[in-house]
Amino acid sequence: MSLKFTPLGDRVLVKRIEAEEKTAGGIIIPDTAREKPIEGEVLAVGPGERTSDGKVHPLELKVGQRVVFGKWSGTEVKVDGGEYVVMKASDILGIIE
Repeated sequence: MSLKFTPLGDRVLVKRIEAEEKTAGGIIIPDTAREKPIEGEVLAVGPGERTSDGKVHPLELKVGQRVVFGKWSGTEVKVDGGEYVVMKASDILGIIE
């Protein structure tokens, strides 16, 4: 997959991973009651955070990693017909192994 988007600084581009439409008991959850997923896959990573002395610290995140982020994190954008979230690396809570 080739996106025409490169995040700046310490930002990353994440594609949300959709949550299940059914509960464990088999109840179907309608779209209006479903919460936004807080898991996603990293699709692009910026160069890193610039320190006060001008050096760039590269980010620990890599393309392809599955991550968990805050419910209200980032800004939703549309790129090449897809819906994604651009957020600061600090908004990502952890990496799913």
